[in-house]
Amino acid sequence: MRKIITTTFLTLDGVMQAPGGPQEDTSGGFTHGGWSANFWDKDMGDIMTGFMSLPFELLLGKKTYDIFAAYWPTSNQDSVVANPFNATKKYVVSHDVHELSWNNSTLITGDVVAAIKKLKEESGPDLWVHGSGNLIQTLLANHLIDRMHVWTYPVTIGKGKRLFAEGTQPEEFKLVGHKVSSISGVIFATYEPVGPLRPGSMV
Repeated sequence: MRKIITTTFLTLDGVMQAPGGPQEDTSGGFTHGGWSANFWDKDMGDIMTGFMSLPFELLLGKKTYDIFAAYWPTSNQDSVVANPFNATKKYVVSHDVHELSWNNSTLITGDVVAAIKKLKEESGPDLWVHGSGNLIQTLLANHLIDRMHVWTYPVTIGKGKRLFAEGTQPEEFKLVGHKVSSISGVIFATYEPVGPLRPGSMV
């Protein structure tokens, strides 16, 4: 069975909304889009380059898919990411039926939980989730995430969509890897779920 692995850029106060640009996601009146832009450095680039050398397929929410599909097919800025993103299979989770313009894209709608479980059971590369806040809430609620890469930036926002939103279940996670950028101070941590929270337990 292949794994579902999430990668999330996060503020110190837990916001994951619109790290990349001002217009990335303005829902809810969010005005701080692009908060990660001033922190990217060589250490973080090296981590991402290492990721991109691995086999993977993408599992994305519709909003994140639309952002990626509008940028990566024509990007000449970052071939390390663009080339594998453009080449790999992309599974897009949506409540509604849509035409998908990016090559190698497949729509998942209807009973998305059942469809994702079936995807996990298929042979193939691991399924990577980038961004996709609403999708992550569904994956967390149904215990479908096998590993979480969390990049925590030294910035606070105050308002915005959070990685662990209302409805998050009590659960224990194990830290299986971590690095800290010596330049920006961004913390890169990898967690794997252990199981339901044990009251009074010491992990």
